[in-house]
Amino acid sequence: MDASNPLTDADELAHPPGEERLWGESWYFDFTTREGDLGGYVRLGLYPNLGVAWYWACLVGEGRPLVTVIDHEVPLPKVPSLEVRAEGLWADHTIETPFEHVTLGCEAFAVAVDDPREVYGDLRGERVPFGLDLEWETDRGGVYPWPGTSRYEVSSLVHGEVLVGDETIAFDGVGQRDHSWGVRDWWSIGWVWTAGWLEDGTRFHTTRLRIPGLEAFAPGYVMAPDQPVQQIEVCSADEELDDAGFPTSAHLRCGELDLDVEPVAFSPVNLVDDDGTGPRVARFPRALCRFRAADGRTGVGWTEWNQPP
Repeated sequence: MDASNPLTDADELAHPPGEERLWGESWYFDFTTREGDLGGYVRLGLYPNLGVAWYWACLVGEGRPLVTVIDHEVPLPKVPSLEVRAEGLWADHTIETPFEHVTLGCEAFAVAVDDPREVYGDLRGERVPFGLDLEWETDRGGVYPWPGTSRYEVSSLVHGEVLVGDETIAFDGVGQRDHSWGVRDWWSIGWVWTAGWLEDGTRFHTTRLRIPGLEAFAPGYVMAPDQPVQQIEVCSADEELDDAGFPTSAHLRCGELDLDVEPVAFSPVNLVDDDGTGPRVARFPRALCRFRAADGRTGVGWTEWNQPP
């Protein structure tokens, strides 16, 4: 890493936890074809003061059911390993070369549903074998530490295999991974996060926090072809919602990059917390998306909306 980047190789692994109840650490791994017709994501979240890990993994696509794994009671891995095991689930996440190359393996039983809204209910569907054997390789040195925070984003190229039922899918596409640690209160702070790839090779990321009564924290970056990462300090986001809270369309701005967003397929999560004063519920629709820039360029990626109560 260069002198302007405060990260060290050790930051790719787990950090000593804070004392706060909702202190957590998470690793996200997104992937999509360049056509935006197939994709998925994995999230490993460690909550040491709750004594559990959360594990999410999914596959979505045009004309396909949502295939999803959501388990909020996974035993914590033995640090420094990021290998987790639970009933019907094994997964490992290996830092082969810090900030350059990560491999991910997953073997699980997933639930397949035709309507992603069912995730907000009892999540009953067909039980199917699901597996991932994928690699994330950093695209053109695209590592971006959020200013003043314990978080970084990595634009990546992704390849490997996806297994669902008796189907084996050879995968070669693009993606994003990120890693953050600190207090994460899903039930009091809303946000819009997105990361994508445009057909000319431009990579981009935006985040806009939505905190009542406070000016939004809205960092991002744009990495044009043959250019270093350009930090963007102010990004904007707005969307239209259906009756389930799923965005039907959205608009993002990151610096001079102006994007219309078309959600293609959703893989949401329902988040419930009870700190002893009663349950709080946040909804977390996450979507494989296509993007169209104001100048006509098109692209693909993932967008998420955290919707606290």
